[in-house]
Amino acid sequence: MDSSGKYVRYTNEQVEALERVYHECPKPSSIRRHQLIKESPILANIEPKQIKVWFQNRRCREKQRKEASRLVSVNAKLTALNKLLMEENERLAKHTSQLTLENHALRQQLPGLPLTDGRHRLSSQNALKKEGAVNGGDESSTQGGICVRIHGQAGVASTDTSCDSAVTGGLPHRLTPQHSPRDTSPAGLLAIAEETLTDFLAKATGTAVDWIQLPGMKPGPDAIGIIAISHGCVGIAARACGLVALDASKVTEVLKDRPAWQQDCRRMEVLGVLPTANGGTIELLYTQMYAPTTLASARDYCTLRYTTILEDGNLVICERSLIGGQNGPPMPPVQSFVRGEMFPSGYLIRPSDGGGCIIHVVDHYDNERWSVPEVLRPLYESPAVLAQRSTIAALRHLRRLASEESGEGNPRNGQHPVVLRTLSQRLAKGFKNAVNGFGDDGWVSTVSDGLEDVSVMLNATPKSMEGQIASDKLLYSLGGGILCAKASMLLQNVSPSLLIGFLREHRSEWADFDIDANVATSFRSNGNSYARGGGVSHVQLPLPLAHSGEHGEILEVVKLEGHSSVQHMVLSRDSFLLQLCSGIDENAVGASAQLIFAPVDVALAEDIPLLPSGFCVSPIDASVVGGFDLDRTLDLASTLEGGSDLRLNGDTKSNGTSGQMRSVLTIAFQFAYEVHTRETCAVMARQYVRTVVASVQRVAMALAPSRAPAPLRQAPSNPDAISLVRHVLSSYRLHLALDLTRPENRGDEALFKAFWHHTDAIVCCAWKGMPEFVFANRSGLEMFETTTSSLQDLDWDKTLNENECELSYTTFTQVLQQDYCSLPAGVRMSSTGRTTTYERALAWKVLDDNEAVECIAFLFINWSFVT
Repeated sequence: MDSSGKYVRYTNEQVEALERVYHECPKPSSIRRHQLIKESPILANIEPKQIKVWFQNRRCREKQRKEASRLVSVNAKLTALNKLLMEENERLAKHTSQLTLENHALRQQLPGLPLTDGRHRLSSQNALKKEGAVNGGDESSTQGGICVRIHGQAGVASTDTSCDSAVTGGLPHRLTPQHSPRDTSPAGLLAIAEETLTDFLAKATGTAVDWIQLPGMKPGPDAIGIIAISHGCVGIAARACGLVALDASKVTEVLKDRPAWQQDCRRMEVLGVLPTANGGTIELLYTQMYAPTTLASARDYCTLRYTTILEDGNLVICERSLIGGQNGPPMPPVQSFVRGEMFPSGYLIRPSDGGGCIIHVVDHYDNERWSVPEVLRPLYESPAVLAQRSTIAALRHLRRLASEESGEGNPRNGQHPVVLRTLSQRLAKGFKNAVNGFGDDGWVSTVSDGLEDVSVMLNATPKSMEGQIASDKLLYSLGGGILCAKASMLLQNVSPSLLIGFLREHRSEWADFDIDANVATSFRSNGNSYARGGGVSHVQLPLPLAHSGEHGEILEVVKLEGHSSVQHMVLSRDSFLLQLCSGIDENAVGASAQLIFAPVDVALAEDIPLLPSGFCVSPIDASVVGGFDLDRTLDLASTLEGGSDLRLNGDTKSNGTSGQMRSVLTIAFQFAYEVHTRETCAVMARQYVRTVVASVQRVAMALAPSRAPAPLRQAPSNPDAISLVRHVLSSYRLHLALDLTRPENRGDEALFKAFWHHTDAIVCCAWKGMPEFVFANRSGLEMFETTTSSLQDLDWDKTLNENECELSYTTFTQVLQQDYCSLPAGVRMSSTGRTTTYERALAWKVLDDNEAVECIAFLFINWSFVT
């Protein structure tokens, strides 16, 4: 509409010209609109205001189009979800009816047991007649206490394996029975395949497994799907149902290529292929999976995979382990791997009426949890962890591909989504390769420096490790290679997403700027040492490459700004880190979080060399490891300030929280080295990772909420203990002119309570020619993993590292002469042999009321177990 109030009609040429500008810039400025009129003669008769209105209307139409498309997609999702829920409700109703009939029939066989409603029990004949009427003419009989239903004709027994009796349903049972030995002929493999198909369908659409909803996952149009985990079955199992906007053939192709979408899958080899008469395919597979931490071995599987189309047109991909001597050819064990077992699992792909497919995913494993340390077994026996790592990951990958095909996943900076997805996968796989350090990739261990907290491995082979160690060939020709320093540690009461999010946003709290820049420049030019140089600061570029809201995954670039320095001119060139952060928005049970980064040039390409380093935090169920009371608390502000009296006055107040949240943190840092810098690089890497470990421990304890003291370590508030604590605190104030605790009042009970709940470990030792433990607060008992009654039986020498024995005895002499002394960071051993590290320690002489030496007290600051 022009200034006179008349509508303006645009010619086709004018609309095409405006459309071209709109695709380049949907919201042009006033200057750009005037420039457009001058550059396009066909728009000369149109006023700038009219062009502004055209662009406003065009943006409104685009918005309406996208909203209409979104509503159509939401309607399709809701329709599919409603169909799934109706099927689930029908299945549960049928299951309930079957259980009711079976339980009623079982009660008839137990004479003398009254019914729950107090009525008299029917006779056997009447019970059978009544049940036959319910079943529409079918009769039931019982043999040996087991209900056998007779359908139509006598002697034809039907056993329904899709449901279990309420009497036996809660008992653990093997869903896949032990099979008689079979040959490896096509007929034998086909029999195994058909049996696998039956068992899989019973789990995917039946009640062969007792499923419960995964906590934190709620159905809805924006949800990933309906997620369930197993309860009371052999091994661990997870099931997911969801809608993806891809055709069945594409879904089949994607799901069968497991290494392309599952980060934990290292490789998968097809050992043999056998076509079947019904158009299906049987494949023999060998698959290797990464270990989630440095403390456990990786898993591998030898499986049979069966792909076929059912009579109703649905497509099935089912898979199960082949165990030599039972139902398949033997597969020799592989070094560095523990053979796991996959029970019938797979994918049921059903075309949806509104487009796309409805996917049913079932994963069922036994990962030999007894082969890992007890504290890590929840990672291998939790169905929630399996659901997050495999079941949900399959649906997420499919939805991401569908989003890329529809154009919704295109990032703003113009990078192709396939390139960004490839970079994300390479970062994740490269980090897992570094954590596992497989020998067939060229990794070899180095000689330890006497401490086992950090392990260092070298890779001096030109093997590319699938592109993850594809640095310059000149690096290997000079005798160089890749070095990896890694460690694992247990964390207490810290959410994985919270910790990783903090490490990403506050890099200065744990990273060394100079080492970051040196790693980036040395990997880029292969010619720089690891000496410290000019000042460098981390700056987050406004360049988010990709963001996936479902998993909280962010791919971004971090810039290391270099400042010119006469001593280190190489840092005058800016360096960049490609960084992947995932799991920071995920609060579902079993979800892990990771922060992985690699030095890169500002120009990104799919085949750029990457040297990933980073962190991965995996949650551990509290119910299994509740016996390890490792909770550590710390005030965040006072911790991160880094004052000289850090935490010496910070006693913890309990919040009454009864639950425990534990997780395992895995750290792996990779460095490029040359032949003449290998030893220097190894020393630097080991020390740097130890520094990072200490920083992360400090941050984790700061983020952890305070908890009540462990019930197994109650405060022994007897008069002797109260008197000793009073002397310890008063002597500390006398020697250091500081208060170790600041209770609300100065009464003996208040002082003892503050001492007992102090977050740092306080241990008292008597000197009788040899040190002897006398008393410790709660944190001290946790540090040495003992109790008050067992503390005095603990041998002092057994808590010392070999390198610290002589230094420890020197400390006693120094304290007796100087009243107190400060100790650097060190290592202690608990009663169970676990290594404990601390940032620093204080020792002081404890005087009684007569100013005689009563004992020597030690304060271990910021201690933590290192695994």
